[in-house]
Amino acid sequence: MSVPAAIRWERGGLWLLDQRKLPEEVVYEEQTSASMVAASIAGMKVRGAPAIGIAAAYGMALASRTGEDMARAARLLVAARPTAVNLAWAVNRVLRANDAVAEAEAIHREDAEMCRAIGEHGMELIEPETAVLTHCNAGALAVSSLGTATAPLYLAHEAGIRFRVFVDETRPLLQGARLTAWELVQSGIDVTLICDSMVSHLMSEGTIQSVIVGADRVTANGDVVNKIGTLGIAIASRYHGIPFHVALPSSTFDPDTKTGTDVEIEQRDASEVTGSIRAPRGVHVSNPAFDVTPAELVTSWITDRGLIENARDLAVLK
Repeated sequence: MSVPAAIRWERGGLWLLDQRKLPEEVVYEEQTSASMVAASIAGMKVRGAPAIGIAAAYGMALASRTGEDMARAARLLVAARPTAVNLAWAVNRVLRANDAVAEAEAIHREDAEMCRAIGEHGMELIEPETAVLTHCNAGALAVSSLGTATAPLYLAHEAGIRFRVFVDETRPLLQGARLTAWELVQSGIDVTLICDSMVSHLMSEGTIQSVIVGADRVTANGDVVNKIGTLGIAIASRYHGIPFHVALPSSTFDPDTKTGTDVEIEQRDASEVTGSIRAPRGVHVSNPAFDVTPAELVTSWITDRGLIENARDLAVLK
């Protein structure tokens, strides 16, 4: 695997890979304050639930070193993006710690360990000579390393298992095309890029045998809040009898929120939609960044503590 790290903490400094410039350019930007980190998160320079949690933790570490007001820094960071649970979880954890830097480093290290555990538990789902669909980017760029949905793929590839991966574009920001497809190509995995609208057709042909997606939040009842379009894939998977798996670290489980309908869904700027297509000037735009997939459509949750097939058993992640 040869994917650059999304987050670098070196000699007390924080650098974020500007993912908006991928795949054309690999550019790191130094972050000098919590407010700068918050702006980078809101602006999608860094994205993916675990990664924005790690970045925010280091933002709090920067605040502690530069003498910023920690409570104000926490409010700025938590407000940067409202849907992913990892963000507030990481900020509050650092806020309670005696040593902000050590706590941020621990969050970063633990995420890498959880991603590897997810990969080890999920490898058994990657059968030889099959094709797996993934959505958006739940890869190494969205976490500390390996990814969540991609962790089983990377480890299966390292083990010599032959399989294919289908990646949908993931409109409107094309995280699947720009990020996941790029990651997998860099790592030598057999990957095919498709339009979002092609998923059901390929399933009907028998081309795709399983689905693995990530999650920005999994609520107490097992509902999955993830990138917009996930719900449609889950429905198509159920119709075609294809297993639909959700990969998540323990930090993405939210036992304090009962169901996905209780989660605030982030609405992003209309220009993300109209800027990439030929649209009439002045047209109304709806741009929800996430949707909610009911737990009943999930075959299993791939976690750092093992495969979970019953939503009630997610309580072990608390």
